[in-house]
This record gives sequence, structure tokens and C-alpha cells, in this order.
Amino acid sequence: MRSSDVHASAVEVPAVHASDADTATATATATERSDLRGSDVLVIGGGIIGLVTAWRAARRGLRTAVVDPDPGGGAARVAAGMLAAVTELHYGEETLLGLNLASAARYPAFVAELEESTGHDVGYRACGTLAVALDADDRSHLRELHALQTRCGLTSEWLSGRECRRLEPMLAPGVRGGLRVDGDHQVDPRRLAAALLLACRRAGVVFHHSLAQSLTVVRDRARGAVLAGGEELTADQVVLAAGSLSGRLAGVPDEVLPPVRPVKGQVLRLRVPAPYAPFLSRTVRAVVRGSHVYLVPRENGELVVGATSEELGWDTTVTAGGVYELLRDAHELVPGLTELPLTETLAGLRPASPDNAPLLGPTALPGLHLATGHYRNGVLLTPLTGDVMAEVLTTGVLPDEARPFTPRRFSPTSPVRQEQPA
Repeated sequence: MRSSDVHASAVEVPAVHASDADTATATATATERSDLRGSDVLVIGGGIIGLVTAWRAARRGLRTAVVDPDPGGGAARVAAGMLAAVTELHYGEETLLGLNLASAARYPAFVAELEESTGHDVGYRACGTLAVALDADDRSHLRELHALQTRCGLTSEWLSGRECRRLEPMLAPGVRGGLRVDGDHQVDPRRLAAALLLACRRAGVVFHHSLAQSLTVVRDRARGAVLAGGEELTADQVVLAAGSLSGRLAGVPDEVLPPVRPVKGQVLRLRVPAPYAPFLSRTVRAVVRGSHVYLVPRENGELVVGATSEELGWDTTVTAGGVYELLRDAHELVPGLTELPLTETLAGLRPASPDNAPLLGPTALPGLHLATGHYRNGVLLTPLTGDVMAEVLTTGVLPDEARPFTPRRFSPTSPVRQEQPA
């Protein structure tokens, strides 16, 4: 079994160390760079959000560079890849729901374009999701969620416990009911990151395998960055897309520093041996004693179980308690799970904003843009984020669907305010 800690690491922070790389996503050498130090766009952060921003910008004809010691790594190595716009709906986040739905609608075309560009399968599955309740309290909560989904015009179907078990025979006999959501799909974030990395290279994106030490500001405009080794990169525009570390880049003026914090998530990966397949046919999720648990089955026999949600700063330790709680809750949901081999335990950091929604587009500092704070929706929002950032970088105009998510909404004088999380 493999255990690892994962976090975004494009920004140099003394207390945070770069994580081990998944070598399948980083095939270039550390010296890959261009003789030309200037670029149209410099993206700080090589996770899936930074990569999709760089790819889309390069496809628009912009000379683009990415700074990250391990591009394609970061939180994508931990994420389960649920594209769950409907079942991830929370009270007070109706505006975010619109953004999530818009991105989910783009996923099939986005995947087709990315796979055609790279020849890589990203593991996209239109398999649906089943959210179930294990006791009376959970059932009441799920009924309330169903009512909220209905009020928002979403499609979900209430099922009895027996109907749930008919769909997924491995569910526990005590399942009291559930919601079938055929529109919530999944993708494999590791494959997605690898494909985006290759797409960027084929589009001419230059990679600087280093940490960004500080933002360069010249005459009140962002003009590039200084790397950990002292190298200076210049650019007409800078995109800060460093995940949970986005708020720790030196040189960013306080008034535009993104209010992003890390939220730890521990995740398990198990393997479904051939005699047990198919173990589950779709994503299954539930609330067990107030804790959210999900099981995401891959076509290759992998089963992802997650995830904890812990406000512990920059800690990425995999703990015995976290592993125990996930296995305990998953076992109550699907008892046969304990017979499966446990192959990997991981912990990563979700980049959360004060209203749980992303920060997209230009800041009050000319030349500096943000693409961060996606929290639990980073994989889901990948297609839309790429399109939004490419539009801003080429035209200077933030698309209508992204305007509620401007970084300027956190300015005390801004009229743009988001709903607060329940």
C-alpha cells in the first residue's frame, strides 16, 4: 500500500515542501524552458486549473508559460473526480450551482477535444450518481435536499431502499432510500491532468520547473515573477492559479491577495479484483453520522473512497483516524468493501474561499488575474475555467457567467456579493 501527502506547490513557502511527483504526469526534464524569457501570459501553478488556463490561452495564440516544480501534480492526484453539480448542491450556493451546471454541460465536448488533441483517455464516465440514506435522520436530510433540487429545476429521482439495492446490489440492507441523479458523472483527475499537460506541451506552452518566489510589480502592474533560483520571468499578464497556496505568494499587494485557505481531505484507493467486478456501477454517496462519504468506481477496477474535511492548516498527514473513519463509514454503506485490497492512502488540500466559490478573472492590480478557490469543485469547473480565463486574457472581458465570481467581490466597496454557505 502506498501513502502520500499531496498539495499544490507552485509558490515558494518555507514551511511547505514539494510533494512526490507522479512520474506519469511529468515527463519533461527540469531544464525545459524557452530562451525567450518574456511571454504574453505567465501562469503560476501547474495543477489542472493552471494547465487548462495555459492550454486555452495557447490555443488562442498567446505565448504562454507555466511555473510549477511538478506540473500535473497537486490536488488532482487526490481528487475523486466527481462531476456532481446536482448532488453537491448546498443551501445558499444557488449562484455557484449555475456555474457548476454550465461547466458540466461543457464536459463532453471538452473531453472529446482534449482526447483528440492528445490521444489520451481521461476516464470520463456518464454513469450517474446514487445518494442514499442509512437511517431516519439521513433520510429526512436527503428528502430536504431533493426538495431543494426540485425548487432549483434539477432532475433527480427519489427511490425506495429496495429500488436503491436493485440498482446497486452491494448496498447495505439497511439503506432507507436514495436519490438517483443520472446527470452527475465522473472523470479520472490523474488522467485529466496528464492529458492537459501533454496538450499544453503540444500547444507550445513553456514550463519552468521551479517555485515562484514572488510576483513582479512594475509601475503598479503585474509584470511577471521571480523564481526560487533568482530567475526573472516577464509577462504581459499573470494568472495566479496555485490552489491553496495562492494567498501566500510574496509581492502580491494585500488588497488583491486571494482569501484562500487550505481544507484537508484524506482519500483511500482500493482495488476491485476481477471476481468481485462489477462492484459498483455508479458513484455512491451518503451522509453517515453527519460525515459525507462517497465511493467512486473506475472502469479499471479502482475504487476511490473519500473524503475527510479538516481545517488543519497546511497539515497533509494521512492519519489512522482518518483512514478508520472512511473505512467505517464506507463499510456501513457497502459492507463488502472490507474484502477489497487497500492500495493507497492520500491527503491533499482543497483551496477554499470564504463563500466556497472560485475567484475568476482580473484583480484590482492591472495585469494580475486569479483562477483559484475552487474548493470541492475544481475538477468539475475545469472546462469552464479554461474558457473564462482564455476569454479574459484575450479580450479583457469577463464572461457573464463568471461575473458573480470576480475576485473583486471580496473588496469592502464591491457591490458584487455571493451567498454565504449554509
